[in-house]
Amino acid sequence: MNQTTESGFENLIGYYEPQVQELIVIDEVLSAMVGVEGRYISIKTLRGKKDEIINFLVDPSMDSALQELAKRIFPLCRSFLSINQFVESRSQFQNGLVNHAFSAALRAFLLDYQLMVAQLEHQFRLGRLSLQGLWFYCQPTLRSMQALSTVIQKASVNNFSGSAVLNLLQSQAKAMAGDIEVRLLLEKMTQCASRAYMSILERWVYEGVIDDPYGEFFIAEDKSLPKESLTKDYDAKYWRQRYSLKDGIPSFLANIAGTILTTGKYLNVMRECGHNVQVPPSENSKLTSFGSNHHYLECIKAAYNFASGELVNLIKEKYDLTGKLRSIKHYLLLDQGDFLVHFMDIARDELAKKPDEVSVEKLQSLLDLALRTTAAAVDPYHEGLTCIVERSSLLKRLGTLNVTEVSQRESSNNDILEEPVSITGLETFSLSYKVHWPLSIVLSRKALTKYQLIFRFLFHCKHVDRQLCGAWQTHQGVRALNTRGTAISRSSLLCRSMLKFINSLLHYLTFEVIEPNWHMMYTRLQSANSIDEVIQHHDFFLDKCLRECLLLLPELLKKVERLKSMCLQYAAATQWLISSSIVFHSPDEPKVDSIGAKQSKSGQVRKSTTRNVAVTESVLKFEKEFDTELQSLGSILSSSSQSEPYLAHLAKWVLGVKHEQNGL
Repeated sequence: MNQTTESGFENLIGYYEPQVQELIVIDEVLSAMVGVEGRYISIKTLRGKKDEIINFLVDPSMDSALQELAKRIFPLCRSFLSINQFVESRSQFQNGLVNHAFSAALRAFLLDYQLMVAQLEHQFRLGRLSLQGLWFYCQPTLRSMQALSTVIQKASVNNFSGSAVLNLLQSQAKAMAGDIEVRLLLEKMTQCASRAYMSILERWVYEGVIDDPYGEFFIAEDKSLPKESLTKDYDAKYWRQRYSLKDGIPSFLANIAGTILTTGKYLNVMRECGHNVQVPPSENSKLTSFGSNHHYLECIKAAYNFASGELVNLIKEKYDLTGKLRSIKHYLLLDQGDFLVHFMDIARDELAKKPDEVSVEKLQSLLDLALRTTAAAVDPYHEGLTCIVERSSLLKRLGTLNVTEVSQRESSNNDILEEPVSITGLETFSLSYKVHWPLSIVLSRKALTKYQLIFRFLFHCKHVDRQLCGAWQTHQGVRALNTRGTAISRSSLLCRSMLKFINSLLHYLTFEVIEPNWHMMYTRLQSANSIDEVIQHHDFFLDKCLRECLLLLPELLKKVERLKSMCLQYAAATQWLISSSIVFHSPDEPKVDSIGAKQSKSGQVRKSTTRNVAVTESVLKFEKEFDTELQSLGSILSSSSQSEPYLAHLAKWVLGVKHEQNGL
């Protein structure tokens, strides 16, 4: 009986009676159920392309009925070996917290399974267990073991970790909806495996900290994006990409992933400000697991409401966001004009230089002087105002920032973004504002750049208005003369039309665009419930102002710039036009006293013939070009007001200027 058969089995079991064979088979099946080979049942492991294949071989001489019963139990044995191997491999350090927790839950399940095997073995030793009875007792466990084996096989083949394991468990639980016991087991496994994941989630939504040593969490942190970039980079990605969602969000968190991301971001901001970010105890429920009662969702929403409200209050109260915005409005949107008038007076010579020759330090000292000696001195935030001198015109700056909404046809027209032949500090001067964290989230470099674009447009309009006022005063200086029918009278009417145009434009920009949009934004900010709403309302205000101020409409902006350029050229030529149109009597020239002659009053000057026909021609040329451009602007505004209704207000003012000029 000690001979070895060709099939590899010692003492063929077929030599025994069926009753004896059954006892031997029961003993060996119980051993196989815990992964131990026997004499007549051997375990062979084959390496497949993706995983290992476990086969159980039996002595072919075994009674056929006993073979069939034993083979029914082999899937249970195979599942045990697969699960046990998975537990050993996935308990290693590099496989992540979720796999560690899942393996721990599987290990506990295998302990219960081994306890069942021990109890069955005890019954066998007492002679109370048949092979048919063994199969009967194994059937409930078989379904559970096979379901778990399917899960671990998919997890092993795809090398799942983190949320992928949780999603796999949850999808398998839903697929087993018809088998309540198996579904409950898979749901329990999902909850056990998710505890470590929920601990990471808890720290994020309650503290704003990512404690994720294995990179399993669905929120990623990009440490290469510092918060300082908000004040330096026009395209700063800090707020949008410092924390971002990754692929593979757990299905039970998919609908609230955005809220989770935002909650942690808000808490992170407060923590970096040194503000206490501890969630109140009543809301700080443990996020140990998830379930059908959705209690975890309520905890997340409560944490979001707390973080959102706290951050908004911090920004509004401690850092006085509305006060800073009001201060920026005073200076960059020219809401407080007395300091600007004073500054333009004392900085006139410096601003008249070319951009490369302008001293920014001198302008800054002059600006500080203007701020200290006007009503701006009472503003607690005026010290944050600084001077800058750009190196390009407004049109070119708009083009380089890709702010203009230029169609393919318009973008091919180089005239739209053409650089003026000669620019000075008056065309390139701008103001900036020092903004610190956390206000830089709202007042970012991009937002300040938009403020500066509006400021440069308004500032230059103010400059044109001042120059035209100077020209008007020059005309008023010769008002006592009888200039009817001369070039001076025509020039005076042209000056009046130009002043009317620039004043109408300034009125539109300030009272039709900036003021109503500011009021709307300010009202919305008072009711904002989150910092993202604050950013949204503020950005909407700036974008709307940019568009309605024509800065996003290059065709119209080009026309306005052309008209302003004409006004400046005319204002510069006014003194020459008037001095060339009149001459004065010498004080020593004798007066004429005769019948029919008119005696002049003391000191009165008389009209002289025009020195040069070029004076009249110059006035007519200015008038014709201005009228042509004004009519062109009016027609474009009228046609564009159908798609851009706000242009109807500007069209009304411009057409009013044109009609008044035609009437005169």
